[in-house]
Amino acid sequence: MDTYSTTSKVDLKSGPASGAAAVASDYSVLAGENFGFGVTPGLRDDSLNLLIQFILRRNCDAIIQLASPSDPVLSVVARRLADNIANDLETRLLMAAMRRVQLGDPQEKKKGNDPLDAWAADILAWAGFPAPAKSLDSQPSDDSEYSDDSEPTVWEADKIALCYESFMLFVAHHGKEYFGDGTLNRVFKPEECRLILPINKDRGAERPDVNSSDDVDPTDFATVECGMFPVFSSVEKQAALAPHLFVANTEIARDQDDRNMTERVLAAKMQDLFFDQHNRRFAWGPVTTSRSIYAYVFGPDDIWASNAMDIFSAEGRLAFISLLVDWSLCSVDRLGFDPSIRYVVDRGSGGPYLEIDVHEVDESTGRVDRRMYFSQRCVGAADGLFGRHARYFAASNSPESMDKPGFLIKDVWTTTDSGSADDARERSFLDVLHAEFDKSNEFSGRFSRLVSAGPVCIRRGGTTFVIDSTNAAFEALPYASQARQHTRRVTHWVGNMISEADNQSQVAAAVADAMTALVAAYSKCRILHGNISGQAILIQLTADGVKGVLAEFDCACYFGDLETETPELMIFQFILSLEGVRPIRSHLDDLESLLYLVCWLGTFGVNKKERKEYAARYAAERKKILPIMYWNLGTAAECADHKRNHMDTALDFETNILSNMRDGPLRDLARDMHKALFLHPACSGAKKTAY
Repeated sequence: MDTYSTTSKVDLKSGPASGAAAVASDYSVLAGENFGFGVTPGLRDDSLNLLIQFILRRNCDAIIQLASPSDPVLSVVARRLADNIANDLETRLLMAAMRRVQLGDPQEKKKGNDPLDAWAADILAWAGFPAPAKSLDSQPSDDSEYSDDSEPTVWEADKIALCYESFMLFVAHHGKEYFGDGTLNRVFKPEECRLILPINKDRGAERPDVNSSDDVDPTDFATVECGMFPVFSSVEKQAALAPHLFVANTEIARDQDDRNMTERVLAAKMQDLFFDQHNRRFAWGPVTTSRSIYAYVFGPDDIWASNAMDIFSAEGRLAFISLLVDWSLCSVDRLGFDPSIRYVVDRGSGGPYLEIDVHEVDESTGRVDRRMYFSQRCVGAADGLFGRHARYFAASNSPESMDKPGFLIKDVWTTTDSGSADDARERSFLDVLHAEFDKSNEFSGRFSRLVSAGPVCIRRGGTTFVIDSTNAAFEALPYASQARQHTRRVTHWVGNMISEADNQSQVAAAVADAMTALVAAYSKCRILHGNISGQAILIQLTADGVKGVLAEFDCACYFGDLETETPELMIFQFILSLEGVRPIRSHLDDLESLLYLVCWLGTFGVNKKERKEYAARYAAERKKILPIMYWNLGTAAECADHKRNHMDTALDFETNILSNMRDGPLRDLARDMHKALFLHPACSGAKKTAY
């Protein structure tokens, strides 16, 4: 099965593919159902400002090589094809320029029957012969301006977006003919080729009237959604899904601040892409300015940007053509997708679903064993632009039983030095806990049970597999913040995630069980959890009521361990961890993190419905900033300082946190937990915490 092929019939002459976005809505059943614990409502823009400022690596042309086909023969084919397309484009641009001068008719392109001439005329209108007024170049200064007295408008950005689409259509037309003439049959399967096409979004329907409105922001820009379409289509198999490859932003940039703004918006769109596409490893995201195209790559911890591909020069046009051709020919993992998670369209069995491979590697022999699971429901999507990108799937071992999941699959990017060790450590901790508590009536079933775990493996031709990691994916790129390994773990299905709770009462009952389980694990086994979050507590509905199950022991440690794994979400980290202090830990650290989780859920909502209500109220109140939002903004030390100020006294806690929580059992529970943790005589406030 070709994981990423689609059977949509593509007519290049009609322009951007229309209907792919509509068909994609069939996959709403697979959309992530939680709102994301890694995203603070209302502060995403501020967080992205910091990320762009400190993480973005500019002028990194090595990312262009990331898309180059790994097969050396295909790489040569891609270069030759790009050269041929570029030569044809330069010829047609010259002819179009001559017709424009001779006929003086800017609509001449509409009179021909050859779509290539029409698209070349669009590109000509952008690249210009002669060049238009001076615009932002590849390295703009902070005080750079247009030489033209007129302000750029939304309409200008929209026109550039149309020219950008024409550029892709021009390349796709050549690719379709080249892939279909049988030349490549000896190199690889022609059905594995793909076309990179813009997806029609009815451009112009929501554009402001720039002639009558005084509120138009000249830094507004158009977006171009791009999908991957098959070269060949079948009448027997009708339209399926065109996977989104990227969203390109188009701007009229007056200065560097304008481009920075576009990069922030692009980062927000990429965050949505990681949330929506469960087989997304990394993401491409071009930005188009009035003169140049920049390619961006978003990894788990880094953003890289290429040098400018100058559309006003033949060399720059060739560079962009080469990138489009590489995207058409490279393997899907180089596009940022995970081939071990496959979308399957099977309308006869109740709609689309996912095939998920779980690998186990025998380190002594190198043998890779694969087991396939099936899922129609993602119960936890990747909720941040960076970090572990943890995803959770309700799964079964056959497509027929997907409505009654028997397993919970966790897909996560761990740090490389702890990837395999995390699997072994989590298994060992759970073995100890089950040996201690399985015969206990009180604590039996309070801890998750691991079925299998291992690194994600990507096939590299034949029977050769490569363990998926940032080192393997970005080996040619500099400045990687840290190395990560892509792992997958399977536990028995015992209950729903907190995000699927019906109300606060269910969550409060599950949290109460989690507290007793944490204390029992410490007192009986000297085990500390170390990773309390919204995914660490599962809700099991039984005949006797709600029961909480403790999961996520990949950061666990024994009492007295000094070298421990630090969770990546600052929201729920205990104060001393944020400050970098490493005292001898106790179960009180886990309970402190649990208090922060209760406050967070009580403020923003326990499920999708409540979080939508909060989002609507937040917008109506003109984005009122709540003190709790600063638990997820700034440096770790700044977050720790905010928590100390909010937790210090009963009045501080009431004013900053409780007053903004919803009425209900979580608010009452938070008050009791704060009193027990921070107001007892041995502690006497957060600013004087004694350990």
